Amino acid sequence: MRDTRESRLLLVLLIAIAFALITVDIRGGEDSPVDGARQAAATVFGPIENGVSGAVDPIGNAVTAVRESGDRHDRLAELERENAALKAELGSDDRGRSRLKQLDKLLKVSGQGQYGIKGAQVIAIGAAQGFSWTITIDAGADDGIERDMTVLNGDGLVGRVTTVGPDTATVLLATDPDFTVGTRMESTDELGFASGQGDRPLRVELLNGKAEIKKGDRLVTFGSQADKPFVPGVPVGVVSRVDPSGGDLTRTLSVTPFVSFSKLDVVGVVVQAPEKDPRDTVLPEKPKPTPTPTVTVTVTPSAPADGLNQQEQ
Repeated sequence: MRDTRESRLLLVLLIAIAFALITVDIRGGEDSPVDGARQAAATVFGPIENGVSGAVDPIGNAVTAVRESGDRHDRLAELERENAALKAELGSDDRGRSRLKQLDKLLKVSGQGQYGIKGAQVIAIGAAQGFSWTITIDAGADDGIERDMTVLNGDGLVGRVTTVGPDTATVLLATDPDFTVGTRMESTDELGFASGQGDRPLRVELLNGKAEIKKGDRLVTFGSQADKPFVPGVPVGVVSRVDPSGGDLTRTLSVTPFVSFSKLDVVGVVVQAPEKDPRDTVLPEKPKPTPTPTVTVTVTPSAPADGLNQQEQ
């Protein structure tokens, strides 16, 4: 089309009509009189727009990514915070389940031995008090705790109470070198005294130097007069070594404690002794030996060779 006065007037007229149609379309909304034409145009030009957008979108996406990078960084940081909080919550749940398991074992032991106990939690270890083998628990005189009470957990003997405050108490652990407790062997009733040796097994001196003891035998507390500082029947440990008697009046044993002293958390203080000695009833069940599988091999005589059969014939 040539640039003439008529063509310019036509162009102005078409632009005016276009603006008029746009205004009518916007005001009409969904009832716009040009909606059908717009849909027809979309049908015709849609595939072309998709092709163009396919070429342009990578650039647009890159620009959008740069523009929204700050928002994404904030969201990533938020997700990381939520993940950390979730891990902390799961860790807390695991710790809670561990404590429930310990408490369940403690209640089982107290039920078997008929011990009246006051549950407590370990809140400090010896280094905070100037001692090497003590712990502090969150129960004290206000909870009925007194000096020279037996302390145990779901595995066995932990120690004895030495110092009591209003709401805390100090417990001397069975591993302390100054700790001594009377013991009784399972089944044979051989008596002795167990002493702590720090991070080494307990040292037990049996009163009978000729006692027949073997590795794997178990010990419990013998008990004290008036049940203080020790009540009877609390599991102590398992014999790990028996020293030769050598004609001595006593016999020395090394005993591995049932209690893991590096993992103490929930404990119980015996505030009421049992009416009668529980003897060996509180000891855990002995592990059953694993049967050794046996293999039976059956040998079947082989048939004679054909050549031998022919020679015999």
